[in-house]
Amino acid sequence: MNLEAFASFCGVDVSERQLDVHLLPEGAGASFAHTVAGIGRLVAWLASRERPLVVVEATGGLERALVAALGRAGIAVAVVNPRQIRDFARAAGLLAKTDRLDARVLALFAQRMRPQPRLPGSEADALLVGLVLRRRQLVVLRDAERSRRRRIAEPGLRRSLDDHLAWLTAEIETIEAAMAARLEALAACRERAALLISVPGIGTLTAASLLALLPELGRLDGKAVASLAGVAPFARDSGLMRGRRTIWGGRKPVRAALYMATLVATRHNPTIRAFHERLRAGGKAKKLAITACMRKLLVILNAMLKDRTPWRTALHA
Repeated sequence: MNLEAFASFCGVDVSERQLDVHLLPEGAGASFAHTVAGIGRLVAWLASRERPLVVVEATGGLERALVAALGRAGIAVAVVNPRQIRDFARAAGLLAKTDRLDARVLALFAQRMRPQPRLPGSEADALLVGLVLRRRQLVVLRDAERSRRRRIAEPGLRRSLDDHLAWLTAEIETIEAAMAARLEALAACRERAALLISVPGIGTLTAASLLALLPELGRLDGKAVASLAGVAPFARDSGLMRGRRTIWGGRKPVRAALYMATLVATRHNPTIRAFHERLRAGGKAKKLAITACMRKLLVILNAMLKDRTPWRTALHA
């Protein structure tokens, strides 16, 4: 997308009850209720502006309905890591903080930094996203309860924890079944999931997580997708110093799903297993080798979806 094509730049500060908006270069500001009707009015307000680029922060899901509505209306929108916005505001000397000022900072970031907007049509199915995130929340709760159980000896308390663990496990299984059913019900997701599941190490849960949390998969080049997921290494070199490459940013839930799939792939996927063994034999630390395998697996998955071809061991060796 040509980033020079935008004529106006909009920042939207998203809170539970309100959407605060600032538009540049005209300097207009507005507020809308964070409801379905309010989002509709905001989209109509932006549609009357000339070629807007909208920037919102990733707020843990609060922004999702707005981003989807903007995408359906054909309005370019970029979802940015809050850390980037904080660093930008600090560098610009904009230290005061209110919802309206935050919207202005977002608009300035859009105008000066021109972040890459999301691809049109790359929005994931809202129900599938909700199921994937809800499963992740319950798994975290179950792990915490298991950890507590190991530290408790009193039988009555253990029974309480056992009851809760049984409920959590049953609820997780129910959500997993709903995820599989949702993948089957959506024609586009069904085809893409089948391609992903053809890869040794990728199961239904990983496929659902990638399609829900990384809908750009197969629509960008491998380097861009690796950066979105947070598995692209960044240089740490300056002058005579040569630092170790590290990963930074990206979508943590995507990395969590990819990490588990990669652990399986290092045992059962001949291509990833051979790559992992070669890295370890060359002296790579275990964690660095796994990260490199995550990136390689993701790049392969991206190419498969882009070309709409299933896994072939000989081809991907």
